[in-house]
Amino acid sequence: MTGSARGRTGGSRYGERVPLVAAAVCPHPPLIVPELAGAAAAELDQLRRATDAAVARLLACGARRLVVVGTGDRTADLDYPYRGSFAPWGLPLEVRLGSSPGGAFGTNGLPLSLLVGAWLLNRARPRPGPIGWRMVSLAPDEPVESCAAGGARISTDQPWALLVMGDGSACHGTKAPGYADPRAGAYDEGVARALAGADAEALLGLDPALSTQLKVAGRAPWQVLAGAALAAGGDWRGDLTYHDAPYGVGYFVATWERA
Repeated sequence: MTGSARGRTGGSRYGERVPLVAAAVCPHPPLIVPELAGAAAAELDQLRRATDAAVARLLACGARRLVVVGTGDRTADLDYPYRGSFAPWGLPLEVRLGSSPGGAFGTNGLPLSLLVGAWLLNRARPRPGPIGWRMVSLAPDEPVESCAAGGARISTDQPWALLVMGDGSACHGTKAPGYADPRAGAYDEGVARALAGADAEALLGLDPALSTQLKVAGRAPWQVLAGAALAAGGDWRGDLTYHDAPYGVGYFVATWERA
């Protein structure tokens, strides 16, 4: 399916601004890591295959810089290079993204969303050659306008891509983390349609208050994607390859590419 995301592009501190060329959307459950899931690892095999394919597709788009966005406890452009651990979730597995000559880390302690994003990128074994990494943490209550503007302002002088980490509602059924909420199904179906149709305006229409009530972790990152796509302009093609709610949480895997 193809959607239209048209808008103006601005200047860049790096020189002429190069717009977004591709994006991938993935969820960030800690149990996506097989070693952490243990005997239940097979239950998320289909999700892992979908995320692996989406990340591989993103890395093959020709981008020279990759920006990862996800929710955290605050909105911040994190310092490069990056390190985090799954120890708080029961697995002493360290994940790194990027390196510095002295071995020091600019960010030591990634939020879960960006930690899973770094894990997915390491799992994909990026192709040899220079690629720049950037990680952006978003407060869960970041206003819609700020998310859209932040996506529109991402500046680079090289082709760049966006890895968007975010979960849907955690209120699907009585065993869900947020218990059952009858609004969860309609909310996540709307997100699925927007991701499949590359519908940036629909993502910007997601209500922050309702998203909080439904324990949605992806609202702000999805709206950064919408802002970036609108700023890039042109027509986009969406491909939704996974949409399910194992364990009562909505998960989506999608890619956006220029039509």
